[in-house]
Amino acid sequence: MIQVALLARLEAKPGMEQEVANFLKSALPLAQSEPGTVTWYAWQIGESTFGIFDTFEAEEGREAHLSGPIAAALMANADRLLASPPVIEKLTVLAAK
Repeated sequence: MIQVALLARLEAKPGMEQEVANFLKSALPLAQSEPGTVTWYAWQIGESTFGIFDTFEAEEGREAHLSGPIAAALMANADRLLASPPVIEKLTVLAAK
């Protein structure tokens, strides 16, 4: 049962919107290889706001994801791609279908 989640919000630098979209799309195989990640969504709102929403059955899966290759790649490219540091929030899932 899904119990915890992450919500990451990313604001692309002007002119870097397509690169942020490409970065997020390229992360899908990494998310698929994480046994503790139940669902993983990359999304875009408007022209420059992007994000990731992912869910986990337990805190261990969430922590593994936060210390995994997607988070490392995001932080390594944040200065180049993002207008501000990513906002990453830990969520408790109250209900899910």
